Amino acid sequence: MSHVVKTLVAAALALGGVTFASISHAADYLVQRHKEISACENPLFLGKISDRFTYQVHNVPNLPDVRIEDFRDIREHRYLPETEEWPIARRYCAATVVLSDGRKHDLWYLIEGRMGFVGIGENVEFCVSGFDRWFVYNGRCRVLR
Repeated sequence: MSHVVKTLVAAALALGGVTFASISHAADYLVQRHKEISACENPLFLGKISDRFTYQVHNVPNLPDVRIEDFRDIREHRYLPETEEWPIARRYCAATVVLSDGRKHDLWYLIEGRMGFVGIGENVEFCVSGFDRWFVYNGRCRVLR
């Protein structure tokens, strides 16, 4: 028996109520299941949105000092592929964000292919409903819907 297994067995016996079955269930949680994620769920884009939202609330007057705590119900609602007439692929996404004050807001965002720095990578534009004070994306984030 390896040293780790002996330690786990000794700990289980010391606790008394812990059985070998519960130890095996705990080990099952260590196995990560890989699932395909859509571009809308990509942590890179969600991280950019969080960072840029924090920048926005600190630099636009009269916005509450909040941050994005969680993204929920992430979904893609439209995809426009790259064509000869329109060489930029666009993916329109939506989600619900939970802010640090506990309130939930609609999030609308657009992922544009080949629109990153110098045409390399993707760009993401976003709008959190109620936080577009200068109507950049029109009323209630209409441009990104």
